[in-house]
Amino acid sequence: MSYQRLQNGADAVALEACAGLALACAYSSSDEYEAELIQARRKAGAYGSQHHRQAYLAFALAAIAVIAALFIL
Repeated sequence: MSYQRLQNGADAVALEACAGLALACAYSSSDEYEAELIQARRKAGAYGSQHHRQAYLAFALAAIAVIAALFIL
């Protein structure tokens, strides 16, 4: 496992630990905490990469072009 992944995992654990410390927490609302947690998880790759979405979009556009070409011919 890479150092970057370990660091991101440690950041997520630190964020979760902060949730239990109401007086010492740096977040003024649960919305701020959730936004920071989602950002840390995205860095760790929890929600998939942007590259996969672009590949799916390219495949869909190619499929549409092939279907359109078949209808034209």
